[in-house]
Amino acid sequence: MRTKVVVGVLLALSLLYLGLLVQQGVRLLSTGEPVGVGLGLAVLLVPLLCGWAVLRELRFGLATQRLARELDAAGALPVDDLRRRPSGRVVREDAARLFEASRAEVDAAPHDWASWFRLSLAYDAAGDRRRARAAARHAISLHA
Repeated sequence: MRTKVVVGVLLALSLLYLGLLVQQGVRLLSTGEPVGVGLGLAVLLVPLLCGWAVLRELRFGLATQRLARELDAAGALPVDDLRRRPSGRVVREDAARLFEASRAEVDAAPHDWASWFRLSLAYDAAGDRRRARAAARHAISLHA
């Protein structure tokens, strides 16, 4: 619940900031000067790009949360019994063990979204965020 509150506050602040940017962009456009119009267009482009990125991340987060809830309800979500260092990072041997098991599961059932989602959790435990997100996206596409 706390995470949702933090995300909501950050989203509200981002929307406020993007609204102020749009206001400044419109002011610059209304000058009629070539430099003002150019800057105004550039300033208006920033909220569009930021809004797209925020929406994309929200959709990804909601989709992964939905998959995690579905796996949890089926009792198929892996138990996090991995040993951790004082920093909170997973011990490398435990992460490697989880990854090998998850990779074998995906190799055995390459079209199973749940296997891909568990692989994304293994990548995340190993600290490979880029591959974790890619595997989660693949799980989402298979689930849909």
